[in-house]
Amino acid sequence: MALGFFSRLKQGLSRSTQKLGGGLTSVFTKRKLDEEALEELEELLITADLGPNVAERIIESFRSSRFGTEVTDEEIRSALAEEIAQILEPVAVPFEPDPAHKPHVVLVVGVNGTGKTTTIGKMARFFTQEGKKVMMVAGDTFRAAAVEQLQVWGERTGCPVIAGPPNCDAAGLAFEALKRGKAEGADLLFIDTAGRLHNKGALMEELAKVIRVMRKFDETAPHTVLLVLDATTGQNAMEQVRVFRELVNVTGLVVTKLDGSARGGIVVALADSFGLPVHAVGVGEQAEDLRPFSAQDYARGLVGLPEA
Repeated sequence: MALGFFSRLKQGLSRSTQKLGGGLTSVFTKRKLDEEALEELEELLITADLGPNVAERIIESFRSSRFGTEVTDEEIRSALAEEIAQILEPVAVPFEPDPAHKPHVVLVVGVNGTGKTTTIGKMARFFTQEGKKVMMVAGDTFRAAAVEQLQVWGERTGCPVIAGPPNCDAAGLAFEALKRGKAEGADLLFIDTAGRLHNKGALMEELAKVIRVMRKFDETAPHTVLLVLDATTGQNAMEQVRVFRELVNVTGLVVTKLDGSARGGIVVALADSFGLPVHAVGVGEQAEDLRPFSAQDYARGLVGLPEA
C-alpha cells in the first residue's frame, strides 16, 4: 500500500525526529519543568536547527504556562507541536498561479544542487494534471546536465522545454520563452536559472539581466521568484535566503531533501526569521513527494506525533 503524504513526511523527517523526539524522551520521562529541564529543552531545540530565537520564545512560553508542573514527554511533544505550528501557520501558503497573468512567470533561483530543476519538473507535473498549460525554460545554460534534466521532465510531463545552445544568453532565452508562452496561451512559465554562488557578482548580474530583459516584454514579470533550499544544509539555508534576497526579490520558498536530513527544524527557523511563504516541501525523489506545506502536519511530524 502506498504511504500517505503525512507518513512520507514523517518518514522524511525521521532523522530530525530522532534528534528532537529522542531528546525529548530522554529529558522528559515525567519530571518537573524546572530551570534545568527548560535549559535542556532549549539546547535540544537549538541543536535541532530551530535556531536560538525560536528556542528562546518556546522556552519563555513554557516557563509562563507550565513552570514547576510535572510533565510527561507526550505533553511536552503536544505543546511543542502547537508552538511550532503557530510559527509555521503564517508561512504555509500554497503556490497558486495568478490568472491575471498569462503566462504567470515563475523565476526559480537557488544554489546549484538544491534541486531547482527537479522542483520545476515536479511542479510542472502537478499543474499539468490540474489542467494548466505549462512551459519550462532551461535557463541554467552553462550546465548541460541541468538542460538535459529539464528535457527529461518535459518528456515525462508533456510540457514544452525551451532551451538554447550551450552557454547561450539566459536573458535572451527567457525573453523568447515569454514571447512564445504568450503566443501559445501558456498558463505557467517556469524559468530555471544558474546558481553559482561562489561568483556572486556574475550571478547577480545574470539574474538582474534576465529580469530586466523579460520586463521589456511584460513589465510585471517575473510574478513569482521561488528560492529552492536544500534542508540538508541546515543553518546555511539562512545565509542563502539572505544572499538571494539581496540579488532578487524572493517571494516564496520550497524546501527540498527533507528525507535526507536531520535538520528539519530549519524550516521553523526560516519561517521565524524571514516570514517568507513556504509553498512546498520535498520528502523524496518521486514527483508526488513534493507537496504543499502544511504547518500542522509538519509540526507534528517534527516532534514525532501522529497525524492530527
